[in-house]
Amino acid sequence: MTLTSAEFIAIEHKFGARNYKPLDVVLTRGEGVYVWDVEGNRYLDCLSAYSAVNQGHCHPRILKAMVEQAHKLTLTSRAFRNDQLGLFYEELAELTGAHKVLPMNSGAEAVETAIKAVRKWGYEVKGVPEGQAEIIVAANNFHGRTLGIVGFSTDPDARNGFGPFAPGFRIIDFGDAGALERAITPNTVAFLVEPIQGEAGVIVPPPGYFRRVRELCTRHGVTLILDEIQTGLGRTGKFLAEEHEGIEADVTLIGKALSGGFYPVSAVLSNNDVLGVLKPGQHGSTFGGNPLACAVAREALKVLVEEGMIENAAAMGERFQAGLRAMRSNIITEVRGRGLMIAVELAPDAGGARPYCEALQAEGLLAKDTHGATIRFAPPLVITADQVDWAVERIEKVLSAHTALN
Repeated sequence: MTLTSAEFIAIEHKFGARNYKPLDVVLTRGEGVYVWDVEGNRYLDCLSAYSAVNQGHCHPRILKAMVEQAHKLTLTSRAFRNDQLGLFYEELAELTGAHKVLPMNSGAEAVETAIKAVRKWGYEVKGVPEGQAEIIVAANNFHGRTLGIVGFSTDPDARNGFGPFAPGFRIIDFGDAGALERAITPNTVAFLVEPIQGEAGVIVPPPGYFRRVRELCTRHGVTLILDEIQTGLGRTGKFLAEEHEGIEADVTLIGKALSGGFYPVSAVLSNNDVLGVLKPGQHGSTFGGNPLACAVAREALKVLVEEGMIENAAAMGERFQAGLRAMRSNIITEVRGRGLMIAVELAPDAGGARPYCEALQAEGLLAKDTHGATIRFAPPLVITADQVDWAVERIEKVLSAHTALN
């Protein structure tokens, strides 16, 4: 029996928690940059599962690696070693220059792992008095939705009604190096920040900001933690977004596209002694570093590099943004982004971004609204020039016909 989209949506409404408000499209298949709904309609995916599908939907090489490993061994827990984990460590360290790797599952788990490790580093290495470690974070951050993380969010929807929260976080404005310098105290152990704020609406910091941040963290003995879960693995036209300013984080967090969308895989990468403070029994995960995850991640990394996806992201990102900036629409106030991580900001009188995402869906393009008036575009890194041009034509058609949506 084949159900219609409306029937699938009715089942979700009846039995599912209402913690998401997705577009009313029910997808059943994906390949490359395209997805199909249960009625057979094809869409160009311009979200890529929040950058988890950088390599394109159902990439055949990653699928093959997953199936082959699933036939051999899927899970051992970390009570025993497996033949994929060490190779995953080695290959990821060679790509990133990391000294140590700690695998987890979700991006939020990677963030929580970094928070634990850097606090312990602060007490044992930096000499911060026990219980007084401080971590600086940026306003409008998004690092996940666990209780520990939402405690330092400034988004009311993420935070309100979930307290009490753990102390030890100080919030400053994003992109303001002076604010960071003023916030640092002898008890500051880390600055946790996104290279580009994705969920906030693809907010790109001023040029030179991260070079100044790197200098301040080095001078004051503060660990720089870059959350590259959305910005990393080619999304911005570099393997890691930190490369745009020629810096290196002390701790880097990656996830999402680390598996190409096949399986939850994340990792904490350390270029100093932060991860060295964790001893057996102090942190772990039953599924973290399992052989299936490692085999999938190893192939996902290989196809990013070997198939030129990172370079393609840089070239197609320039083309996409140029097309958006050339549009004839009086409701676009700003186009911003880096590589294929792009946002279009709409005027306050446009009526919000959601109706335009719904109109784009009707045109065969899937994108996501965020923070009311922003539309995010983040297609898979395998997108071609013709597909970019097709997308720009549909976006211009929708955004130039705005009066019908108000």
